Amino acid sequence: MNQHIHCIVSDCHYYAQGNKCVANEILVATDQFGASQPENVDAAMAKQYNPQQAGNCMETCCKSYIPKGSKNIKADGITKMS
Repeated sequence: MNQHIHCIVSDCHYYAQGNKCVANEILVATDQFGASQPENVDAAMAKQYNPQQAGNCMETCCKSYIPKGSKNIKADGITKMS
């Protein structure tokens, strides 16, 4: 499957020219889930969580966000700010 993930969050480590996300994997979650989990919960852990219903797009978030230039936490082969 050839997917293209589009992103307009320019301060994310995975952001690339042309509004592209270049992460190998991403985790999209509900806002409620995202707010209740530590910063290091990411796509690699997705299989251990149960699916949730969001209701609408405004209730979702990308848990794969990593600030450009961040340090401290390893995630997807790079470091993620704590």
